[in-house]
Amino acid sequence: MVNSLREILGGAGALARGFGMMVRSPRLFLLGALPPLFTSLVFLALFVTLLVNVGDLAAWATPFSEGWDPTWRNTLRVAVSVAMAIGAVLVMVVTFTTVTLTLGAPVYDKIGELVEERLGNPPEGSDEPLMASIVRAIRQSLGIILMSLLVTLVVFGIGFIPLVGQVVGAVLAAVLGGWLLAIELLAGAFDRRNMLLVRDRRRYMGTRRLRVLGYAVPTYFLLAIPFVAIAVFPAAAAGGTILARELFEAGERRGWNGPGGQPLTAHGPGLPGGPQAPGSHPLPGAPWPPHGQGHPPARG
Repeated sequence: MVNSLREILGGAGALARGFGMMVRSPRLFLLGALPPLFTSLVFLALFVTLLVNVGDLAAWATPFSEGWDPTWRNTLRVAVSVAMAIGAVLVMVVTFTTVTLTLGAPVYDKIGELVEERLGNPPEGSDEPLMASIVRAIRQSLGIILMSLLVTLVVFGIGFIPLVGQVVGAVLAAVLGGWLLAIELLAGAFDRRNMLLVRDRRRYMGTRRLRVLGYAVPTYFLLAIPFVAIAVFPAAAAGGTILARELFEAGERRGWNGPGGQPLTAHGPGLPGGPQAPGSHPLPGAPWPPHGQGHPPARG
């Protein structure tokens, strides 16, 4: 219980440290606030439009309740309206993050590099060609947006459950939406290490799930507040780099190294010269560690 709480607070601490670093770099902070200012205006207009018409949308989605008692019909449609609003927030926060990162890519890359330099031992950066990087990033972002739409459908379905549906739906949206948000915000730190696949991020995030959620869920709620996101976004970008470095340390303790972040075992690809996962066999044809660092398993 204590360790779980420590992990959650540690994740929130990464976001707080991101704020601290941005306060000490006011020019970069202001530059990082410009893209979310633009996207906030657009997404706020879309959300207000949704709220104005949410009653009509709920009625359209529940035609089967027309003959019901007015009390039950109105209760159902209020529940559906709330579920629609919660789902819309989830999709908009994830999409908002994707669009903002795309618009402000040079600025957020600079923020990530600043954090890496201040914390020491910065990576050399990705050697992926620019056009390939853009195509890959768009493809991955569309996949994450699609996942947020699927989660929205689940939240919408849960909204039909009387009394508890809205609460459960809101919690589920925050947890899953926050997780998807973290996948996006951690992308830069992984790209700089040539870990270019979404599954790389998910693998490392899985090593410390509570810490990731401690960072992601507060970020999700803050980015859902109109115009608060303008100040939060640069700090979230910095905090994502801080969190990613902590995840890399956890991966190294598991024997993961280099692009792909995969254990160096005979059951999966690895990098020559990387650390050997404890208790695993070497890659086919790979030499055993020098004397005193490990021994081959007994043949029998």
